[in-house]
Amino acid sequence: MRIKICGITRPEDARFAETEGADAIGVVLFSDSKRSVAPEQAQKIFDAVGPFTATVAVTHTQSMEELKEIIALYPSAIQIFHPFVFDKQPGPKIIRVIARGDPLPEDCAAVIVDESHGGGTLFDTDHAKEVVKHSRVPVILAGGLTPENVGRAIREVQPYAVDVASGVEISPGIKDHGKIRAFIAASRSV
Repeated sequence: MRIKICGITRPEDARFAETEGADAIGVVLFSDSKRSVAPEQAQKIFDAVGPFTATVAVTHTQSMEELKEIIALYPSAIQIFHPFVFDKQPGPKIIRVIARGDPLPEDCAAVIVDESHGGGTLFDTDHAKEVVKHSRVPVILAGGLTPENVGRAIREVQPYAVDVASGVEISPGIKDHGKIRAFIAASRSV
């Protein structure tokens, strides 16, 4: 199972997640989230991990100028909520966030089922299963995942990957290393 630890605000948390086996780390930019960091801090976090760990910029921006600032950080992928339209692939892979009622996009590398937006609200199992069944691109599951429930979620939904933020935190943006370790172990034990 592929795993993204999201909402990272400190380089040391990114390094720890990578050491424990996370496939990707996520950093929030241009958002009103408590986990949002400035581009300069995002660059430090991205630089803290090696070349085989994916870096994902997560943004709620609706501004093309801010999106260009994110692209200039050279993340592996950008997770967007706004329905930007691209004439050509912008460089980083695009992950589109969808919620119940949204059409399944195909102009992206993956979709993430996340109605929580980092708030810890548990995903809807039936909706997530339908997305996995019908999507032509890989599906990432997020929303309310914890070390205690991620194994069941993986078995029920069969996603391409899982994504966690609040489920492995001490407080918004500050990661609990023990919970990261437990989340990764539980995800990989399925």
